Amino acid sequence: MIDDIKKRALHRTSILEGQLRGIARMIENEEYCMDIITQSRAVQRSLESLNRLLLENHLRTHVTDMFEQGGDEREQAVSELLKAFDFDRR
Repeated sequence: MIDDIKKRALHRTSILEGQLRGIARMIENEEYCMDIITQSRAVQRSLESLNRLLLENHLRTHVTDMFEQGGDEREQAVSELLKAFDFDRR
């Protein structure tokens, strides 16, 4: 992994861990449903942010190499990306 992306991704996972623990506490304490939903949606946004980082890393490293190799490697890269975005309908 690219060092900067790795550092940022690990930081985001730490934030996500804290957010999830907070939601569990909210549920345990039977807090207002809409407040829990608001926090759950924040976790979803954090996960999307993490996914963007991981995708950036994949594109800058693996996909670049696979496209340069061409042939089956290139096709595998395309298939992986389609699958990652649920576009693979096989």
